[in-house]
Amino acid sequence: MNKPDNPAEPFKKALAEATKTMAQDAELTVSYSVDPPGMSGEAIRLPQVSRRMTRDEVLLARGTADAFALRHRFHDAKTHARFAPQGQMARDLYEAMETARCEAMGAREMPGTSGNIDAKIAHEAERRGYSQITRREDAPLAQAAGYIIRELATGRDLPKGAANVANLWRGFVEQQAGGDLESVSETLSNQAAFARLARRVIADLGYADQLGDEPEEDDEEGQDEAQEDEDSPESAGEEEEESEDSDASPEQSQEETQDQSQAQVSMDEAADAEMSDEAEMPEGEAPLEPPPPAPHSDADPNYTVYCTEFDEEIRAEDLAEPAELERLRAYLDQQLEPLKGAVSRLANKLQRRLQAQQNRSWLFDLEEGTLDAGRLARVVANPTTPLSFKQEQDTEFRDTVVTLLLDNSGSMRGRPISIAAICADVLARTLERCQVKVEILGFTTRAWKGGQSRERWLADGRPQSPGRLNDLRHIIYKGADSPWRRARENLGLMMKEGLLKENIDGEALEWAHRRMAQRHEARKILMVISDGAPVDDSTLSVNPANYLEKHLRDVIAMVEKKKLVELIAIGIGHDVTRYYDRAVTITDVEQLAGAITEQLAALFEADPKARARVMGRRRAS
Repeated sequence: MNKPDNPAEPFKKALAEATKTMAQDAELTVSYSVDPPGMSGEAIRLPQVSRRMTRDEVLLARGTADAFALRHRFHDAKTHARFAPQGQMARDLYEAMETARCEAMGAREMPGTSGNIDAKIAHEAERRGYSQITRREDAPLAQAAGYIIRELATGRDLPKGAANVANLWRGFVEQQAGGDLESVSETLSNQAAFARLARRVIADLGYADQLGDEPEEDDEEGQDEAQEDEDSPESAGEEEEESEDSDASPEQSQEETQDQSQAQVSMDEAADAEMSDEAEMPEGEAPLEPPPPAPHSDADPNYTVYCTEFDEEIRAEDLAEPAELERLRAYLDQQLEPLKGAVSRLANKLQRRLQAQQNRSWLFDLEEGTLDAGRLARVVANPTTPLSFKQEQDTEFRDTVVTLLLDNSGSMRGRPISIAAICADVLARTLERCQVKVEILGFTTRAWKGGQSRERWLADGRPQSPGRLNDLRHIIYKGADSPWRRARENLGLMMKEGLLKENIDGEALEWAHRRMAQRHEARKILMVISDGAPVDDSTLSVNPANYLEKHLRDVIAMVEKKKLVELIAIGIGHDVTRYYDRAVTITDVEQLAGAITEQLAALFEADPKARARVMGRRRAS
């Protein structure tokens, strides 16, 4: 029996099946991604598990899978929406408590899930720095309330970081809502009753004004519960017993018989309504067809993709063995060796320039603050001149994250990809010295000429205008939160023969933008390192010639319009200013230590006037 290429695959398949079983839904789609975990409809996205299968990766994947499976099994979206508050803080509390309810239900019925979910909670608390919080004002109340609910319902101690947040708020929560919290265990299995309890707790905590109107007590909930009871085996047995009692008791009142008849008629009518044609239904009610799928691109709803099944998001270390990565990195270092001095000068110069932007600045000629000794001469010369004070202010440069998005297309093969890798290496090391977090991503395709997507298109009879017709490969060389020393060897992967294929820039840019939008830093900079226009022969052969280029321009326009991320670019051997407003061009690595340093530093300049001054001067020269 052949061993799988990736030793983590058997575990991932087993976990996916276990998740479906626990959720009691065989139709669930379970995938693994480096993007944040999430659940939408019938799809669950779990954290990626690398071929190394470290203990932390396995525990996090299992805990996340269990949490989503329990949510899918015990959570009803309609009931949740009926009782959902309107205000943001109240909604956060409501969501956190409902999550705690689902996880507590799992701990009650499947005790084995408790340890896995503890590992997930511990990981999230550590990632968010909950164990370091010392003041209640810095701890999120919604998370604390959810932790307290879970602790009360399960009787389990919370992981360290979560316990710290819960303890900071425990006295306040118990003082304000202690009476209502006593009913938590009794309402766990009834989502509607628990939702009412959650709303009372939210009001107790001082957010009654955000609750909105109280849902009316209608028959809809009772009908749903009755339907669930009828579907269960116990209810079937009860119905048989009631039938026998009915036959055995001829003295049953006429009123009870009439009620049962009316109930049966209404059930029959409901069944007939379900079986009727869609045209007979009022528009907008009980649609038989699923809603249309979300567009493939937020920038252009008309941008289509023929098939996403074969697309891939993967870490660099999963595309090569450790020994091969080490060899490829050594090859890249050989490319760097002749330029060692130039690269060191660039790193030092760029670091000084960036740190200069981080230095504190002063406000002068104030009426209070620190006495400005430099202006005392004015007082000596003219005693009637008032004293001058100054105050120090910090810049916000340190709260910055930078994503380097590298074009890994076939046209970059040879010298260009070496320049791109060296640029990424130098920029990442330099920015890390300046305490700026850096993420390095790459984009290409899995195959030339369309790959499996094109094969499926051919098998389907070549439909007209299929849209993007190739299998994407998006690569994570370095995560923003991982130090450079751990990802250093990953950049050598770009030297791997056969990695560089086609480039579909628009979707890659949109992918990188989505990742950055989820970061917490105040300033986000996305730098694209590319050699020109997007090219994919398979897509362009069956779509308009400007199909990919138009999408790239649409994505760039969307990014610049949203203004969540600052977009800049480095053109390798080609001028990319026709796409990106803020861009520089590099034709050889030697330029890095020359005038290009000022341009690179200017790209990070927050003041648009100062940036334009530097860029304009350099272009003129």
